[in-house]
Amino acid sequence: MAQKHILVVEDEEDIQELLKYNLSKEGHQVQCVGSGESGLQEARKISPDLLVLDLMLPGMNGLEVCRQLKNDSNTNHIPIIMLTAKGEESDIVIGIELGADDYVTKPFSVKVFLSRVKAVLRRKQGDDSPESTTIVFPDLEIHLGKYEVYVKGQLVKLTLTEFKILEFLARRPGWVFTRGQIVDAVRGDGYAITDRAIDFQIVGLRKNLGTVSKYIETVRGVGYRFTET
Repeated sequence: MAQKHILVVEDEEDIQELLKYNLSKEGHQVQCVGSGESGLQEARKISPDLLVLDLMLPGMNGLEVCRQLKNDSNTNHIPIIMLTAKGEESDIVIGIELGADDYVTKPFSVKVFLSRVKAVLRRKQGDDSPESTTIVFPDLEIHLGKYEVYVKGQLVKLTLTEFKILEFLARRPGWVFTRGQIVDAVRGDGYAITDRAIDFQIVGLRKNLGTVSKYIETVRGVGYRFTET
């Protein structure tokens, strides 16, 4: 992946250095700031390819930074990965609803963090563009035009709703979606369906996917994501 400009907004210096070191090793240009106000200012100034944003910041918190960036037509294209502490599930939900792309919970594995970064940057590059006719992962092929899914080369039968959920999640691996966002994506805004109904569809989808059902991960307190790890 080509070098990207990544802005890290984090007030803990040890975490700043950890992220800067590992992202730089991946070939990226990394800039760090320690407050929400500075993060907002720098994001508007340099328009980074990715913003890594801690939620607990001195002064302006991460959620407010996210809100202002996503409400600004000049910066709403910037993908955001949130850094959160355990027990901040409600903040995660708010952040996702504001437009954040993913989150990583502290303390985190550097390997997992870097995989999330790669996934978000890959999506921005358009590797998951709507024009793609087939989505391929190990042991799993999703043929969009034919509405067919193959597991280890064998065709599996999915309902239309199950297929749409799988397609929606698989186009954005690593990206966490709330149940409401999944409903809107597969049925359109305003469709009357409950969270329990989405959970029911996920159960059916996992059952039909069999050995590759591990791709569909439940994110407690938030929703679901397609995971490649």
